Amino acid sequence: MRWLQTSRRRLLSAAVLIALPAALAVAQSPATARPLPSPSGSAFDTQLLAKATPDECFAGIGLPYPAGPACESGQAKVNQAYVWSLTQAHDQLWFGTGSNVNCIVTGATLSLPNPRMTDDYVCEFAESQVAKENPIMPVSVGDHRQPRAYVYDLASGTLTEKTSDITSASPDDLSRLRRTLGLRAGGTHQGVVLLAGPALGATVSMFAFDTVTGDYLGSANFTQYGNIRNFLVADGVLYAGVGVGPNGRDGGHILRWAGDRTDPFNFVEVGQLPAQVADLELHGGRVFVSTWSAAGSGSAGARTAESGRSGRIGVTDEPDPGIAGVWMSPPLAAAEPGLTPDDTAGWTQVWSAASYEPDPVIAGSYGLGALASYRGYLYWGTMHVPMKSTAMVAEAYPPVDELAARTTLERSQRAVSIFRGKRFGTATQRVDLLYGEAVLPAYDADANDGAGAWRWALTGYRPRYGHMGFGNIYNNYTWTMAVSGGRLFVGTMDWSYLAKDLLPQTAAGMGYPAAATASTAGPDPITIDPQRYGGDLWMFGSTLRPATAVDTQGLAGNYLNYGIRTMVADGSTLYLGMANPMNLRTDPTDDVPEGGWELIKLTPAAS
Repeated sequence: MRWLQTSRRRLLSAAVLIALPAALAVAQSPATARPLPSPSGSAFDTQLLAKATPDECFAGIGLPYPAGPACESGQAKVNQAYVWSLTQAHDQLWFGTGSNVNCIVTGATLSLPNPRMTDDYVCEFAESQVAKENPIMPVSVGDHRQPRAYVYDLASGTLTEKTSDITSASPDDLSRLRRTLGLRAGGTHQGVVLLAGPALGATVSMFAFDTVTGDYLGSANFTQYGNIRNFLVADGVLYAGVGVGPNGRDGGHILRWAGDRTDPFNFVEVGQLPAQVADLELHGGRVFVSTWSAAGSGSAGARTAESGRSGRIGVTDEPDPGIAGVWMSPPLAAAEPGLTPDDTAGWTQVWSAASYEPDPVIAGSYGLGALASYRGYLYWGTMHVPMKSTAMVAEAYPPVDELAARTTLERSQRAVSIFRGKRFGTATQRVDLLYGEAVLPAYDADANDGAGAWRWALTGYRPRYGHMGFGNIYNNYTWTMAVSGGRLFVGTMDWSYLAKDLLPQTAAGMGYPAAATASTAGPDPITIDPQRYGGDLWMFGSTLRPATAVDTQGLAGNYLNYGIRTMVADGSTLYLGMANPMNLRTDPTDDVPEGGWELIKLTPAAS
């Protein structure tokens, strides 16, 4: 049947989910989606410190870019989308950006390099002038633009761009920055700022600055690593987590910085894992890291069998270590000061996504995101690239008809689940599910005499406070966590605004007539409530109560901010680096907010 040949492509054609809970209300024009006050009232004040400005002119997919900005022809475009790294050195915030990241994820991660344009954004892929001028560039990253580096002075309130310090230093430095997909990790230690990110060729590029003088110290490219996301200072030592191979598919390492101002790129390996490292946190005298599932992992391995009333206690079977999980280092005090190369093989996996997710194929699509140590517990959350789990299930079990395809879309998607644990590695280890599900759909290939069917399966957990996604199916990334003022803050990515424009395209790609999406003659229409647009910020005020919403619409009145990508705590103040890839939203005179990254300050409101 033709369906068998095209079902996976149709499922992926728009990289969005079309089958969502009917509780979502009718979609409206972005212009009518008025940002609402924070659910917490006046509990916090937000201040926009800095924002990306247009950096290119756009005349149409595949067309040369007009001169500007200012743009005498075409329209202004803002490529710089994410504050992808953020770190504080005294009264300065250093950060690096990522450009058109949603296009790069769609092309490189979801393998959908098909040019597309909406009122909000454009992804050109192979039609990009950058791709045309660089034939060796993979078309999946044709929307790549050189990242930028900045320092924001908190005392004076001034933003200084440091990109030219890199590009003017030498041809090698210029080339390294141009080949860097984004400055995804930022760390500060002993007077040195390090900004790093994945680069073309499955390598990692790193750039260093002196925090005292602001001088540029140089750059390096690490060919043995393929990805980097975060740094951590723990007990006076700087660590980094990296992935090996393209997008970290070949495992991960924990690195210890052995450098200084004169030798800023000196690292030694102190941990080796079967999956790439996402975040790092100090908890209970050890370093804990979260990982992403190794690409192409098709089995979730054995699942944890024992469970307590509120969480799992102990581990009876060893899960596949390549599945996303939480890993624990040896005690830092055992090797003064901190971890050494002797600890490389001493890391222990203390939790796996396979112990929660009942579908083994979907478990292989999980990533884990932010970690935070808060009042005796380690908190963490899950990450779900939109449509990645659907793609994996469709490849493993191709839908036989359109009804089966829709069911696959409905049953295979996941939103963030939030966990916490303590007493790791002991007989009384305990993990609680705070937001998630007691049952999830899993595909049983043996059902119906081998025809297969979806079944509801127990996760082995009972959520304490609520459903996955904090009750919003579009909350797909647990991107950030930070403890500030005695409270734990959790920042998410919410991809509802991206999904709302692509729903009709997805339905059409699945073979449904356009009229069917808005009539009772076809499948139930799927709509999105515009009040859900924008990334969320949630807050735990204690370990005994559920989280409360600080803001669920992108903060600072900009619902185009679809996520809180980075977060730095300074006492009771939080600095938030926002993700906003709406590169065509650059008109300050219309009634739609502007695209591009934002740096936001969040402070408790005066009582």
